[in-house]
Amino acid sequence: MSDVAEINPTLNSPNRQYSLERTRNIGIAAHIDAGKTTTTERILFYTGLIHKIGDVDDGNTVTDWMEQERERGITITSAAVTCFWTQKKEEGLFKSRETIPHRINIIDTPGHVDFTAEVERSMRVLDGAVAVFCGVAGVQPQSETVWRQATKYKVPRIAFVNKMDRTGANFQNALNDMRKKLNAYAYPIMLPIGAEDRFEGVIDIVNQKAIVWGPGDILNEGLKYEIREIPEALRAEASQALQELIEAVSNKDDTIAELVLEEKPITTPVLKAAIRRLTCKIELVPVLCGSAFKKKGVQVLIDAVIDYLPSPLDIPAAVGHVPGADDKVTIEPNDNSKFCSLAFKLWTDPYAGKLVFFRVYSGSLKKGDTIYNPRTRRRERVSRLMVIQGSERKDVEVVYSGDIAALVGLRNITTGDTLCNEDFDVMLEPPTFPEPVISMAIEPKTKADRDKMSEGLQRLAEEDPTFRVFTNEETGQLIIAGMGELHLEIIRDRLKREFKVEADAGAPQIAFRETITKGADGEGKFIRQSGGRGQYGHACVKIEPNEKGKGIEVVNDIVGGAIPKEYIPAVEDGILEAIKSGVYAGFQVIDIKVSITDGSFHEVDSNELAFKMAGIFALKDAFGKAGPILLEPIMKVEVATPDEYQGDILGDVNRRRGVIQGVDAKAGQTVVTANVPLKEMFGYATAIRSLSKGRASYSMEPAAFEEVPSSVLAEILDAAKKRPAARS
Repeated sequence: MSDVAEINPTLNSPNRQYSLERTRNIGIAAHIDAGKTTTTERILFYTGLIHKIGDVDDGNTVTDWMEQERERGITITSAAVTCFWTQKKEEGLFKSRETIPHRINIIDTPGHVDFTAEVERSMRVLDGAVAVFCGVAGVQPQSETVWRQATKYKVPRIAFVNKMDRTGANFQNALNDMRKKLNAYAYPIMLPIGAEDRFEGVIDIVNQKAIVWGPGDILNEGLKYEIREIPEALRAEASQALQELIEAVSNKDDTIAELVLEEKPITTPVLKAAIRRLTCKIELVPVLCGSAFKKKGVQVLIDAVIDYLPSPLDIPAAVGHVPGADDKVTIEPNDNSKFCSLAFKLWTDPYAGKLVFFRVYSGSLKKGDTIYNPRTRRRERVSRLMVIQGSERKDVEVVYSGDIAALVGLRNITTGDTLCNEDFDVMLEPPTFPEPVISMAIEPKTKADRDKMSEGLQRLAEEDPTFRVFTNEETGQLIIAGMGELHLEIIRDRLKREFKVEADAGAPQIAFRETITKGADGEGKFIRQSGGRGQYGHACVKIEPNEKGKGIEVVNDIVGGAIPKEYIPAVEDGILEAIKSGVYAGFQVIDIKVSITDGSFHEVDSNELAFKMAGIFALKDAFGKAGPILLEPIMKVEVATPDEYQGDILGDVNRRRGVIQGVDAKAGQTVVTANVPLKEMFGYATAIRSLSKGRASYSMEPAAFEEVPSSVLAEILDAAKKRPAARS
């Protein structure tokens, strides 16, 4: 293709098969059921990695390989696969001067909100993403979540409006949704020819051609397409779309703007290069369409991945810092630099054992090399390297800058660790993960399984950063905490299948939060005298509400040495311990600012423990005076229901303390959007099936924490006192 960068020999090892310029690291992300896994499966088929297409409904796809995924028809864990695509001069949609092979590393991510950590960690290491939207439903709640995650990690993206063959599919509505709900600068580079059962092809706006697919066996053959002239009836629409695209690009790209102002012709290669520049800078979202299930538009999508999504060289270089210092280190993608990578996922493979998936940012790594972990300050020898190609685990001798691969057999690794050369002591920013919102007590059915269950849960917690295991100090119960009912259900299922442990679980408990409504001062003293040396600690604090979402701030405002410097960290530790365990009802405190203002000490009796206890007492004293309130997690819920059940659904949402945000007609259905407390959503899947005779569906995602109304506060406080296991 005309705008592919020339290969730079100073950045690429002469031994690598696919250069940095011809490497793409992409994710497929979307709302549940938008067609991510189906799209990935078709890409793997057309790139020649598989020769028979699997189907989500049949439970035989490549990236959904877990038993639980195949049984439920959903993606639970992100799957990394490597495939290869060659744009041929005679077949490629975007005409090339040569045959150009590319390596594409793909991560298929979950769409269910309970597994949002998988999207989070994947976005951290990707260079680009394909956001898949349903042509019928448009932008759905989890679409917004993954879009925000991509924005957070500055990931360029293209959009693929899928399911254009479905009844109710409307490309323009989906495009409008992107612009309105996601605030995306989205412009089509493809338009559909027909829709629903008459969807037969697309108009390539950039090249002003029509691409029409022929017949073929949906499961076992690739559909061939023909490039034709645009049908007479659609030429005006195609021309108008090209003018709108040029205008949109010229608003943000100086090269195109200059050509427009000088009224010079804009050639296809020049326009494509500008679209690529803007996409890589996250200033434009090219939009395509198709039907992944019917295999229409998939080859075009792969071409667009190559043409518009960035290589590792097209985006800003990764930035790390020196451990224990603020010094920034730029890590340029270069095979000839020192090795640096990020471990973004841990997984126990039934055949290979413990896998550490990692993204190489600079340098290369060979079997037999020694790698260094700046967090643990330990070295380990690399005994085995592999890449995942479909269902195969393929051993490789070396990986290069820009590659995504897996290490086998490493110990003492956690998600987010940097792995590098020992003489290149640098730490990359790890991905961040949300806190669990639900917990439950768990115990094995037989005492003999206790140790086996504990080991299994610890291994699962190593793999999943949003899954926590801890023992409640007051009850001695083992507590598991995660992102939702389904999340914990999958954990228990994996415990049974992979570790052969049957477990009983208590009722789910909500992770409420505490905060304050006004400022207050507090004082804490810890004085003990029991013969010999005593203990003395005295601290005063001031607390005030922090900006929503800003978290906890602890500030040292001590002047004049009222508390010696060596005891300040102990006071801070006490404050943070009280915040974590809660004051009002035993739930974690959020969004407050604590200032240590005064105190006193004893020359002989003061010590760190005494000042830590003083910090705890001072925080609790101030908290009680500061108008404490309890917060509960609120979920954004979207229900799609046939019109005849709308009244029943609305009534049920209201009974669950839901606040209706909107009721819209879309594709022959009513879509109800509401904010509902998570506490009221337990068992909703069963309830909605009953209300609609199985015809309605719903999805939800975290929206905010809001104050618990007084009508239910007493019930929650009473339950918290009786069930300390709920406090997480």
